[in-house]
Amino acid sequence: MNAVILFLLAGLAEIGGGYLIWLSLREGKSVMYGIIGGVCLALYGVIATFQSFPSFGRVYAAYGGVFIVLSLLWGWWVDKKTPDMYDWLGGAICLIGVGVMLLAPRS
Repeated sequence: MNAVILFLLAGLAEIGGGYLIWLSLREGKSVMYGIIGGVCLALYGVIATFQSFPSFGRVYAAYGGVFIVLSLLWGWWVDKKTPDMYDWLGGAICLIGVGVMLLAPRS
């Protein structure tokens, strides 16, 4: 459960940070949006280090699947772009991949 919470926090920091920078550079919002976005992105990097898995590559690969689903949800809730069936199917496939990577029995 701790891993899931850390993945969610990291995802929100990364997506939120990127979104704030997007607003600053692409939507003409204040430069403070970009600065706060940069801080959020730095926090994302720190949050990910709290994972207990021993392999950096495996943690980041698994996080990638979670990031995809969080991005779909962000687009739906914040940008008001409803994901279609193929978006959800792709997200489900990614989460299955996350489960395989993190939960597979290894010696």
